[in-house]
Amino acid sequence: MKRRVVVAIGAAAALLAGCSTAANDSATGSSSDQIVLAEGYELGGYNPVNGYGETGVSPFYDGLYRPSADTDSVVPELAPALAEREPEPAGPNWWRIFLRTGVAFSDGSAFDSADVVATYAAVRDPEVASEISTSVAPIVAITADGPDSVTVELTTAANPKPYLLLGILPSEKIEAKPAADWAVNTAPVGTGPYRLDSLRPDQAVLVARDDYWGQPAQVKRLVYTYAPDDNARAQSMVSGSVDGTNLPPRLIDSVKTDEVQTVAAESADWRGIALPAGNPFTADVAARLAMNLGVDREAMVRDVLVGYGRPASTPVAQAYGDAYNAQAQFTFDIDRARSLLDEAGWRPGGDEIREKDGARASFELLYNAQDTLRRDLAVAYSAAMKPLGVEVRPRGTSWDEIDTRFGDSAVVLGGGSTPYSIDSQVYDTLHTRVPDSSPYSNPGNFTAPGLDEMLEKASRSASGPAKDTLYRDIQTAYAAAPSHIFLVFLDHTYGYRDLGWQQSAPIMEPHAHGVSWGPWWNLQAWKR
Repeated sequence: MKRRVVVAIGAAAALLAGCSTAANDSATGSSSDQIVLAEGYELGGYNPVNGYGETGVSPFYDGLYRPSADTDSVVPELAPALAEREPEPAGPNWWRIFLRTGVAFSDGSAFDSADVVATYAAVRDPEVASEISTSVAPIVAITADGPDSVTVELTTAANPKPYLLLGILPSEKIEAKPAADWAVNTAPVGTGPYRLDSLRPDQAVLVARDDYWGQPAQVKRLVYTYAPDDNARAQSMVSGSVDGTNLPPRLIDSVKTDEVQTVAAESADWRGIALPAGNPFTADVAARLAMNLGVDREAMVRDVLVGYGRPASTPVAQAYGDAYNAQAQFTFDIDRARSLLDEAGWRPGGDEIREKDGARASFELLYNAQDTLRRDLAVAYSAAMKPLGVEVRPRGTSWDEIDTRFGDSAVVLGGGSTPYSIDSQVYDTLHTRVPDSSPYSNPGNFTAPGLDEMLEKASRSASGPAKDTLYRDIQTAYAAAPSHIFLVFLDHTYGYRDLGWQQSAPIMEPHAHGVSWGPWWNLQAWKR
């Protein structure tokens, strides 16, 4: 749901100084096998047990399966990676997974079933305090079935592959302490196509493994340089000091030149407003419905995303096909929104801000101050609420403060961290909170009548028409009594220099993006 970003002093200067040789190669069209990318996210934290690469895309790690597609307009298929082939049914909600043999980790140790069992057991271990424990909640157990296969038991009849994307660690690297403190955060050991050569706060250097179990990467050296400031990354592209970066929609067109191309990848990554239960106005379901009707999402896509995105009324994007309910979308209707507020007793006061029983239709809206897109959405949403007589006060702050304010302040959140399963995409966001819920899962704990039961039934169901019908019904129930104001699905936008490589097309992306995604998500497959 968020990224903690610590600004490294002098990072921008290091970016421009440390990459000049690579930049010269790029500018002269040299056949260098190195690519330099400006990364907006803090370097390190390379622990898959704590969520790094949890959707199966990582230069360091492989999961049992990984996403595979040739377009970004569909939910990707999940193809075998460390698994040898498709899961084989072994009984109701049981599956057998045969593992690839002859695979070595980057430290030279051999991969086998014990590593799979240990990695998944660690995610579920309370002592490890994994940030993604709820992502694998449908897994009851993974047990070794000899060295070259595992048996997976689920709580659901759904295909297990969406829960088997996590990068696998050697069992020897599992530690009996919080995952945030493990050695692999800064010294990753995986079966992926690259190994870490060096790491500084401002730069990570990766080199291709000659002993990778798949086709060794032709891009032999990959340099990530940390630049948290959007404008600094844009300038680094224009100046030629880097070969690629991710940028927010408002900046992406500013870097497009004859030498720099841009690409937008569709995503299931939403942005929306989580509302507090401790505010009398936002706690009123009629007010939440009115606020959903009173915001023009098409205008937000046009004016804030400059066209790089789509309106969002629920967490279910159109890419989910028959599970998407086109009738459950909020159409902009400010007159209906005003009528709902009038009927609920929220009437304009002396300053035109609505009031009821001494409470005002007013709340603070917090956003991560370092995120320019969330800022722009917060400001646009505040402006959209004024004609309704609703006062929204946007304020940028740190995640440390936001973490303590969900009870009394609205927050601009993002979601869609595990979109390759519709169950994962929807359940935590809309379901009533449970004891191990993330603080970013339905923070206001508002739930439409009957919604929990439908979500639970859908999550237990196998894929097919009946499950699609359940999800369409879920969206209908949600739209009648919404808990959030979902605003937009983002296109993730990237700039890159054409260095003569045959690149892979972008795929539909999760909430996480940065330069591990975009044109570079399948870097090991690039050819000259």
